[in-house]
Amino acid sequence: MAIAQEIDATGVSRKGIWGWMFFDWAAQPFHTLLLTFFFARYFATEVAPDPATGQTWWGIMLACTGVTIAVLSPILGAIADATGPRKPWIAGFALLCILGTAFLWYAVPGGGGITFWILVAFGIGMIGVEFSAVFNNAMMPDLVPRAALGRLSGSAWALGYLGGVVALIIVLLLMVETSPGSGVTLIGVAPILGLNEVPFGGERATGPVTALWLLIFVIPFFLFTPDAYKPVEIKGAIRAALANLVATLKRLPQNTSLFAYLGSSMFYRDALNGLYGFGGVYAGGVLLWSATQLGVFGIVAALTGALGAWLGGKADDRFGPKPVVTAAVVILMLVSFMIVSTGRETVLFMPIERGEGMFTPPDIVFYICGAFIGAAGGALQAASRTLMVDQAEPGRMTEAFGLYALSGKATSFLAPAMIAVFTSFALGTLELANEDAQRFGISPIVILFVAGLALLPWVKSRTPA
Repeated sequence: MAIAQEIDATGVSRKGIWGWMFFDWAAQPFHTLLLTFFFARYFATEVAPDPATGQTWWGIMLACTGVTIAVLSPILGAIADATGPRKPWIAGFALLCILGTAFLWYAVPGGGGITFWILVAFGIGMIGVEFSAVFNNAMMPDLVPRAALGRLSGSAWALGYLGGVVALIIVLLLMVETSPGSGVTLIGVAPILGLNEVPFGGERATGPVTALWLLIFVIPFFLFTPDAYKPVEIKGAIRAALANLVATLKRLPQNTSLFAYLGSSMFYRDALNGLYGFGGVYAGGVLLWSATQLGVFGIVAALTGALGAWLGGKADDRFGPKPVVTAAVVILMLVSFMIVSTGRETVLFMPIERGEGMFTPPDIVFYICGAFIGAAGGALQAASRTLMVDQAEPGRMTEAFGLYALSGKATSFLAPAMIAVFTSFALGTLELANEDAQRFGISPIVILFVAGLALLPWVKSRTPA
């Protein structure tokens, strides 16, 4: 990628830049295989008593995880800025992710009496991957000049999405049965490692596969990417860092642009995470999709996500990150409305003949929505990272991205909690059928995108030369 040539102003080698970008390749399967597609759907439809209850439990778990990340991210970021290198933090949290995801193999159908611990393990894995991303993001401004940050961020996100595509293809073609008990994958071969001899072995194996993928592909980052080094005394540094963090929080209302951006990103990233976190659960429960259908959907979304992130990075460098963020939020808001309006036999809330096969009209609409979610989501995440750089103070980048993580997680419990509450209310009080309850439950995502869009006019960003 051309971004690897942008080294003159920083002295960072091409291998160092590629190593940093490979972190996204290493971490993406957590979001692709587990959070968005295979494991989330499997938990809701096979581990939990029923899909609507699974959606409720999944929402509670994501809400608790989000609160933990929100509270600790800015604190740990401030400490890291004051005390030195970021790689040890990344290594520790990556290990936490590896341990949590590897445990997901024990998620047997029906729960097997350890459903609670499966949710805990997933939460631990998510905390690990999210915290490691905080420290990885903070390294970005030290790698290339500011004018190239858009391309760097977009290229890294694109590489991450491609990693997700490769992982999806491996799982879909070699590990997951086309339907329970079929004994063959999408290409007509028996699942590798005897996974067809274990109930839902392919879906359960996505946990260990994600752990192994991260363990292997994060190695280039640790070998080649330079780290910050601050020869300071640890004693007193933590206290000073926390004092600086408190002062920063107190000053936030005076910094209109930063304050508005943190608020805006808080809502739109929460909504995007809601789409990612419940897309598989929704498709499995409402459209009755199989793991194979969801895998194809995932490949479409990941490929368009890579393209969207790459194009979004180029648009970021040319027009600035704010227009990219605004356009992406508008697209995602409209797509979310389309998803809520699509059911087993409805499109835009209007009855429609479903038909037979994998490509009925509602299925096609959902595939198209997935393509737009991938493209707009990829561009949004890449541009959001550079827009945060424009708001941050030099020398306090990890703290800034800790605040960024805080804004992304301070209400990260909101989308899952609202979905859980709305779904439970629809099931219990409104007594809706399972499909209608899930559709009603996911509707708050549209509201969150609208709230994020409303705050963007107050956000300033770099004007391209």
